[in-house]
Amino acid sequence: MPKERLSMRKVKELLRLVFDKQLSINKAAKSCNIARSTAQEYIQRYKTSGLSYSQTLEMDQSELDVLFFKTPPSQSHKKRHPDWSLIHKELSRKGVTLKLLWMEYLQNNPEDLSYVQFTRNYRHWAHKMKLSLRLEHKAGEKAYVDFCGQTMELIDPWTGEVSPVQVFVASLGLSSYIFAFALPSQDSENWILAHNRMLKCFGGCPEIIVPDNLKSAVNKACRYEPEINPAFQRWAEHNKIAVIPARVRKPKDKSKAENAVLMVERWAMAPLRDRQFFSIREINKALAEKVEEINSRPMSKLNTSRKELFLELEKPVLRPLPPNEYELDTWKTAKVHPDYHVELERHYYSVPYAYAYKRVDVRYTKSIVEIYYQGKRIAAHPRAYKQPFKHSTFREHMPRAHREVTGWTSERIKKTAAKIGPKTRILAEAILNSKMHPEQGFRSCQGLINLEKQYGTMRLEKACERALYFGLLGRRPVLEILKKKQDMLELPQEQTTPLRIPRENGH
Repeated sequence: MPKERLSMRKVKELLRLVFDKQLSINKAAKSCNIARSTAQEYIQRYKTSGLSYSQTLEMDQSELDVLFFKTPPSQSHKKRHPDWSLIHKELSRKGVTLKLLWMEYLQNNPEDLSYVQFTRNYRHWAHKMKLSLRLEHKAGEKAYVDFCGQTMELIDPWTGEVSPVQVFVASLGLSSYIFAFALPSQDSENWILAHNRMLKCFGGCPEIIVPDNLKSAVNKACRYEPEINPAFQRWAEHNKIAVIPARVRKPKDKSKAENAVLMVERWAMAPLRDRQFFSIREINKALAEKVEEINSRPMSKLNTSRKELFLELEKPVLRPLPPNEYELDTWKTAKVHPDYHVELERHYYSVPYAYAYKRVDVRYTKSIVEIYYQGKRIAAHPRAYKQPFKHSTFREHMPRAHREVTGWTSERIKKTAAKIGPKTRILAEAILNSKMHPEQGFRSCQGLINLEKQYGTMRLEKACERALYFGLLGRRPVLEILKKKQDMLELPQEQTTPLRIPRENGH
């Protein structure tokens, strides 16, 4: 290749002076203000081409480049070019890049086209151009997060049904260190799970998280005062991280996330495009391997990798992780029942008996239930996934000698039920004796006694008699008997199944 690359104007002027004006190479080179050796090399390449002077005058810049700046055919072997139309078609698939296709091309054509030649020839064929932007960041300050635009496919091993899987991507500002994690959806629960996994991967907390304006992160987008999703805000407070969402339609605010998404789509998801996955765990394992390759690969124009920059500059300045990982929580308001229990999803959790009839706030996660009164936590229980209407009761929450602060006691309930009739009293006693603690049956007995106001003493007594006959305990079966007027029917003359009333438990 000539030592000095000349413009098309100078090349044509050199040829004109030598072949049209018949000047010597020395004088022509001096007139064109170029080195004599450069002029000699251009003249030699022109003679080797076998073209006439008139033909060179009609050549454009690209043709002159081939003539003067490319290695002569005699000095190189013939390159085998791929079918550019197929390359162009393959590029239409999401995540596929020219570099990936060039690496696949080299597997069948080693030492043929270099990457520069490959991209130059394709861009000449497709007339395309790409621009890029670079920004500066502080170590450990920001992590940019987003979901990929494309998804991966999860196959149900039993039905063969294919469902999309979302891919969460995060990138640290300075090192551009990338994290990727597959999730079934973009809802709040999975959004929090992805951030917990991200912090665990980083081994520390950045100062700021920069998300996009999806609903799991931002309830209401605003340039000046965005409204953060409450669950995400609690996650940030737990980890002592600030959340600063990107402005709407301002991609430069999260350029790191945009670039990380492109990297994951191109170098992790695209190479896995033809692989079948039967669990999200398989997908995450494959993604982790590909992302590790991305982080370990030297970056363009830098003699280092993302991983090396992360370990050297970012990880040492990240703040330590909190002792406990944040769990997505849900809040509800509830009223404490007379038996000093709060109901959550048909299970009952105790609070100190002094809070009976109080309104409290219940915070619950997958593992714990916490009960607050006026901002103060008054009780905490392990989350119970049991049969409906069971109780989780701490003894310290109970009054001494099972005293009920509202005035309702076991004796009072029995006396009140006895005024209605003996069958009602027996049923009330059976309800109290069926519970671990009699107080747990207070509400049911109160509801049973209150049925007298609607249906009268005689009908309630008959309904209790029928409930006892068939071994039914509680207010609900008695109410069903009354609604269906079964209390007016005669009982069978002979009892085929003996009634089994639970024994008293000593209370």
